[in-house]
Amino acid sequence: MNVDTINKITPPLRVLIVPLDWGLGHATRCIPIINTISGPGVELLIAGEGDSLKILGKVQPSSVILRLKGYRVRYSKDRKFFLLKMLLQLPGIFWTINAEKKWLKKTIAAHKIDAVISDNRFGLYHPSIRSVFITHQLFINTGNKWLDKLAQKINYHFINKFDECWVPDTKGNPNLAGKLSHPIQLPSIPVSYLGILSRFKKLPVEKKYDLLILLSGPEPQRSIFENLLLQQLKEISGTIVLVRGLPSEEKKLPLPNEQLIVHNHLPAEALNELILQSKNIVARCGYSTVMDLYALGQKAILVPTPGQTEQEYLAIHLMKNKLFYTCVQENFSLKNALEAVKGFNFSHQPEIPIMNEAFLNSWVSRLRKEATDLL
Repeated sequence: MNVDTINKITPPLRVLIVPLDWGLGHATRCIPIINTISGPGVELLIAGEGDSLKILGKVQPSSVILRLKGYRVRYSKDRKFFLLKMLLQLPGIFWTINAEKKWLKKTIAAHKIDAVISDNRFGLYHPSIRSVFITHQLFINTGNKWLDKLAQKINYHFINKFDECWVPDTKGNPNLAGKLSHPIQLPSIPVSYLGILSRFKKLPVEKKYDLLILLSGPEPQRSIFENLLLQQLKEISGTIVLVRGLPSEEKKLPLPNEQLIVHNHLPAEALNELILQSKNIVARCGYSTVMDLYALGQKAILVPTPGQTEQEYLAIHLMKNKLFYTCVQENFSLKNALEAVKGFNFSHQPEIPIMNEAFLNSWVSRLRKEATDLL
């Protein structure tokens, strides 16, 4: 018997997960991944800041929580200046990417990291560990063909520095993200389609609410849309629930409607049930929201964030394929939208697979083998 193998203990895998901080969607879609790969022999470390980190910190309380500055991008109030404001923030974004690389190098040394899973954070790769990049935007739609090519080049420049790329969508048709997740040319690294990433599950519940409004996304557009809806809710009858998407907010919102129930934020279980209990839903066209609603089989009215070309493209794609009813925020009428959706022919069917747990379990096994071979 080889004495070197006697009492040899395989150390646990240490996996670092870091989502982008643009809204809460990047964090929430990491939850099913966290729940799947966590378990005996795997130690999770979660990094970030603000509301995203608060949400993920509650998913697996035993996880190590690390602080990492986010990109802190701000959107324009005016759709016309959206792209300009984003371009002006590029120097700060590239500075943050370089800071991420330095931070990761120190973190690997300090915490003995075996792998990093980065949801749309471009600087979190390192040659000494397995580095995974998550995105549904392999193709970045800017609305301008020249800028599309430039954005694609920059996007792949960073993605190809990782070991593999995971796409939260299905590989074929039907799919939720259209050309965003199915570009003409894929990155040069291995690309795996995970199916829909949603923290929610279908439950046997009865309908209780006439309308649910789910707000999300970065400021100032979140507040702009909220104020627009609050003005129009005075004309809407029935039981209405508003979830503001503000985990850190403690102040209560003045109620314009006696039948309006307001939550600044809800735990996942309560929100899961609330969505299923609602007859009508109005929400942003953020991709994580789209995945959650589709996973639950819920019909909805989706309104893309003005100027955010990704959401504007998704709105067109989803409406064209009759997966959701969509309309723009400009001149938005809640009353008209609720009337129009009654006659909309939804073709929503559970054809797009939910997250591929077998793939993630296999990934953990491969990672464990790689780590064991190095001992």
